[in-house]
Amino acid sequence: MKKLLPLFMMFIVLENVIAQIPAGKKVISALYVYSSKTGKSELILKERRHFEAPNWSRDGKFLLINSLGKLEKISPTGEKLGVLNTGTIQKANNDHGYSFDGKTLFISSGKPDVKGGSYVYKVSSEGGEPMLLTEKTPSYWHGVSPDGSRFVYCASRNDNFDIYAMDSNGGPEIRLTDAAGLDDGPEYSPDGKYIYMNSFRMGKMQIWRMATDGSNQEQMTFDDYSTWFAHISPNGKVATVISYVKDQADKHPFGHQVKLRLLDLKTKKLTDLTEEFYGGQGTINVPSWSPDGKKFAYVRYELEDITP
Repeated sequence: MKKLLPLFMMFIVLENVIAQIPAGKKVISALYVYSSKTGKSELILKERRHFEAPNWSRDGKFLLINSLGKLEKISPTGEKLGVLNTGTIQKANNDHGYSFDGKTLFISSGKPDVKGGSYVYKVSSEGGEPMLLTEKTPSYWHGVSPDGSRFVYCASRNDNFDIYAMDSNGGPEIRLTDAAGLDDGPEYSPDGKYIYMNSFRMGKMQIWRMATDGSNQEQMTFDDYSTWFAHISPNGKVATVISYVKDQADKHPFGHQVKLRLLDLKTKKLTDLTEEFYGGQGTINVPSWSPDGKKFAYVRYELEDITP
């Protein structure tokens, strides 16, 4: 990948994680589950290592995180349930998630024989050898249509990052956005009417949405934060978003003060869900609502000194 690409577009394998961590420090990762009923977050797993981007399985039985190129299952109470078999694909990054029926897992990963890059694959939710879907790199999966027929992803083509769609069995890619500046994080609404995304087209990272054919692009948030990744609740009424307290332009770096907020998709009102905390890249990149829409998962980070 070109050196000019922003940090959030690096796929997170060991060397890229290290590049984002201050010298003399190591990362502590903490997996939390937020309850909409109580308005509180519960810590379920905290370890002295770097992991990212929880998905909730469609049956509600486990969370899926990525760490050092592998995908791991964690129970809702923090028990480690093992590594998901992804065959020869061992460079998974933090853009992964399930189809609405729970039968298919989409993975963004480098190729085993290629240095760098990110491609989109799919595999049975039970694991196995993934099928390559995108021939070009970089390509980062973010969402799948409710009927499972299409997926959407962020990709750089001709030096501009835009939103693309493709048949879930592969085929030609369909460009949905062409605005100057970064478009990222596409995700379908559960009713299949919209694709939500974040865009830098107006000089500030904000949430937008559009029809599934790319038409009727509409801005949804309007404030001074850098806001990313609208994850739509199962009822289709609200979305969680992550906001950087200080403007990050078009970048989504690790290790900054952020907070999670709730976006009302009808009124466009934003409500804080958490206090500010240390996070960013890896906190909530992908869909992470529980199937019943009562909870969602995310990751907070800490740094500690490396001892001799």
